[in-house]
Amino acid sequence: MLVVAGTRPEIIKLVPVMQALAAGGVVSPRFCHSGQHQNLGRSVLDAAQIAPDEQLLRPDVVDLGALLAGLTTSIGTALDRQCPRAVVVQGDTATALAGALAAFHRQIPVAHVEAGLRSGQIDRPWPEEAYRRMISRLARWHFAPTAAAKLALLNEGVSPAHVEQVGNTVIDALHWALGRLDADDTLGAEAVPVIARAGKRPIVLATVHRREHGEGDLRAIAEGLRALAAREKVELVLPLHPREENAVLRDMLGRVPHVRIVEPLGYFAFLRLMRAARLIVSDSGGVQEEATAMGRPMLVLRAETERPEALQAGTATLVGADPGLMLARAQDALAAPMPEPSTVFGDGRAAQRIAARLARDL
Repeated sequence: MLVVAGTRPEIIKLVPVMQALAAGGVVSPRFCHSGQHQNLGRSVLDAAQIAPDEQLLRPDVVDLGALLAGLTTSIGTALDRQCPRAVVVQGDTATALAGALAAFHRQIPVAHVEAGLRSGQIDRPWPEEAYRRMISRLARWHFAPTAAAKLALLNEGVSPAHVEQVGNTVIDALHWALGRLDADDTLGAEAVPVIARAGKRPIVLATVHRREHGEGDLRAIAEGLRALAAREKVELVLPLHPREENAVLRDMLGRVPHVRIVEPLGYFAFLRLMRAARLIVSDSGGVQEEATAMGRPMLVLRAETERPEALQAGTATLVGADPGLMLARAQDALAAPMPEPSTVFGDGRAAQRIAARLARDL
């Protein structure tokens, strides 16, 4: 069994699967790191004591098509060396689609973790919505996190025998990581001075990374964040994603009082900040799940979400890139009680269910 991942979200969500497969003792997991994110996610692997059996290099390209082609080739070469009985991919990244394509070309069955998420808009999020739909045409096992995801797969014609609702492994990872934080004060320590600097001001944690946000959207988002920092007595912390377009956010917010721009944080440091946050503003999908499980209100910087359960749980609110709506909904959230933590995305045992199904079938 070869588990393939290359971005931090994939690694976070597949570490519990690798741990459950190893604990089961029936299917021996090996790990292929595609290199899509060379360093992000390393702290998670180190904490879980997982070393890649295959460490690949990211193709030196910018174009998404060339990235996908390069990853498909390099992962295929790793499959030829490893000769696994099955391949596990997660979510909707270029690594996930490349891993599924490479396995398909070698007639190796594919297990898709976090299958069935759908926004209903092929280009939002882009290119992830298209990637996950393509993986669904190639996979043998579809591990759906929620009832809505399972229904989406069935409506697309996937056989019920190949779809299993298991919960989302991000909740497994969250339970594991919070336990590690409670036991080890040194994990994620880089977040401690950021939290301390806020003093008595409530922390608003913001992240922006979606490709579909062009310069106009980014300027509007920056306007909303700037207004929030000016109108409310909060400390806004923005770990800045390294993509070139985000320079707009640094330019517009870098000198704003009570806005602190920091470098990208490791998983454990980010969770420390989430724990300390009074409000989260983000375009991330995984953060919607984590915020819901932790009981943190969140403004989603998108017009739609493939995680409607977060809206139904009362944790998340869609605000798009509208600065006025962002400010109004932020003020509402800051004035309201904190939402109750919800198990709508899982109970922390998704990886056990995945490992049991794969062990039984293989």
